[in-house]
Amino acid sequence: MSDYVSMWKDLGMDLERHDLLCQVLPTAVGDVFLTQENRPKGMDFWDLVISEVHGIRPKELIEEQKKGRKVFGTFCVYVPDEVILAANGIVTGLCGGSQFWVPGGEAVLPKSTCPLIKASVGARLGRTCPFFRIADMYVGETTCDGKKKAYEILGEDVPMYIMDVPQMKREKDILKWKDEIAAFARKVEEFTGNAITVEKLNEAIRIVNEKRKALARVYNCRKAACLPISGRDALLMMQISFFDDPVRCAQMCNKLADELEQRIAGGVSVVPAGTKRILVTGTPLAVPNWKLHNIIETSGGAVVCFENCSGIKAACQMVDEQAEDILSAIAARYLEIGCAVLSPNRRRREHLKRLIEEFHVDGVVEVDLQSCTTYGVETYEIQALLRELGVPYMALETDYAQGDCGQLSTRLGAFIERL
Repeated sequence: MSDYVSMWKDLGMDLERHDLLCQVLPTAVGDVFLTQENRPKGMDFWDLVISEVHGIRPKELIEEQKKGRKVFGTFCVYVPDEVILAANGIVTGLCGGSQFWVPGGEAVLPKSTCPLIKASVGARLGRTCPFFRIADMYVGETTCDGKKKAYEILGEDVPMYIMDVPQMKREKDILKWKDEIAAFARKVEEFTGNAITVEKLNEAIRIVNEKRKALARVYNCRKAACLPISGRDALLMMQISFFDDPVRCAQMCNKLADELEQRIAGGVSVVPAGTKRILVTGTPLAVPNWKLHNIIETSGGAVVCFENCSGIKAACQMVDEQAEDILSAIAARYLEIGCAVLSPNRRRREHLKRLIEEFHVDGVVEVDLQSCTTYGVETYEIQALLRELGVPYMALETDYAQGDCGQLSTRLGAFIERL
C-alpha cells in the first residue's frame, strides 16, 4: 500500500506505527482467507479491498470531500444510513477490531473496558486509522455505557453527535426514537448544508434496502445443504459492507450471489458433506476480527450464520418503502434490531429460533467480548432458550489477542466433535 503514503501523511497519521500494522495485515489475510480451497471467484473483489483497506476507500472518500460532501463515521447499526445519504452525505465504519490498537486505548481507559472500545479509542488517538482521520463527524449512540463515555474522548477535536437509543420498546419509546431520528436529520441538514426532502429520503431508503437485499441474498445461499461459501468469506463481505459505497456494495454482493446460486445448483460446496453447521451469536465482530470464525472452520465446523451486529442483523430488515410516515417507518425498522441493550430483548430470541431452523443449525456458539456486560448477562436467557430447543450451545468469552487461540481451538474442536 505504498502508493498511499502521501495521502496518509496529509491525514496526519503516524506513518511509523501504521507501517507496523500494514506489515501484519497481509499475513493475517493470507492465513485466514487465502489458504482456503475452492473459494468463489466473486471473493476477488473483497480480497482486493481488504488488501488495501486503508487505501482504496479512504482515497475515494477524500475525493468526494473535495466535491463538498461530508463523511460521517459511525459505530453502530442503529445509526440510520438513510438520513445521511438523503443529505448527500457518506457513511463509513470506523476502525476497532484489532489487538494492535488496544494498548493505545488502555493508555487512557480502564483495562477492564471492552476491547472494541479500547481498540476504537487507540486507533483514533494513535493516528493509525485513516477513517477516523477522514470523518467530518462521528455519530455515536447509547447502546453501551463504555461507548458513551469513550465518545467524550473521541469527540474532543471532531464533531460528535450521539443518538439516544431507547432501552425499551414501549409505545412512548418508539415515538421518542422517531423524534430522535428527526433531530438527527436536522443536524445532518445543518452540517451538510443540504435539505433532506421526501424524494431524497425515499431514494436513500431504496438504495440502502437494495444493499440489504443483496447482502441477504448471499446469506440465504448458506441455508443450502451444499454450502457454496465459507463463514470466513461471508464475514469479510459483511465487514467491508460497513465501509463501502452502498450502490457498489449491492452490485458486488448480487454478483457474488449469482455465482453462489450457480454453485448450489451444481453441487459445489466449500466443505465436505456432513460438516457440522454452526451459528455464531453474541457481540459484534469488527474488521479484522476473524479469530472465532477461523478457529471454528479449521476445527471441523462451518459457520453458516452469524446473528450479531456484523452479521445478519444488519441485513434482514427493510424500511417500508410504501409507508406514508417515512420517519416512523425508519424508526420501526431500526428498533427491530435485537440488540442486548433492549430490555426485554425478545427480538433476539425470536430471531435465533427462526435462524436455527432456516439455516439447519447443528450447534450454536456465543462469543462475547470481555467486559461486554449486556451480552454477557444475556447468555443466561440464550442458554435457556437453546436448552428448550434441544440445540447444543457453547458460550465463550474472549478478546482480540491471540493468546487464547489454542484453548479456544481445543474447546471448539471438542464441541464440534460431540455434535
